[in-house]
Amino acid sequence: MTINLVSLIVNIIVSVIIVSPVLWISGRSLVGKEKAKFTDAIWIVVIGIIAGTLIGAFLSGIVGTIVLIIIWLALVKHFFDCGWLQALAISIIAAIIFVVIVIILGLIGIAILSTLI
Repeated sequence: MTINLVSLIVNIIVSVIIVSPVLWISGRSLVGKEKAKFTDAIWIVVIGIIAGTLIGAFLSGIVGTIVLIIIWLALVKHFFDCGWLQALAISIIAAIIFVVIVIILGLIGIAILSTLI
């Protein structure tokens, strides 16, 4: 079992930049600004990435995936001070927001490329 620390640090930095704002927006919309702080979203992502790396080193396949989903939901539940269903809803909405942003950025990129050609 080896963990590449450089790739772990890069993964944490990139995930904090990309995932934290989406998670924060989703949490803020469901539990309010008093419970969903941006720093909490950052901690969720950092701890989730580290836990995912460690769990991935020991477990794989469907068992590893289920354990990671439970860990991420527990992190959202703890840091955003909500129940399990709200944590699930926050996570699903965050994923939807992320997909919408990716699609919009992709369309903007395609539009920019088409004007250059």
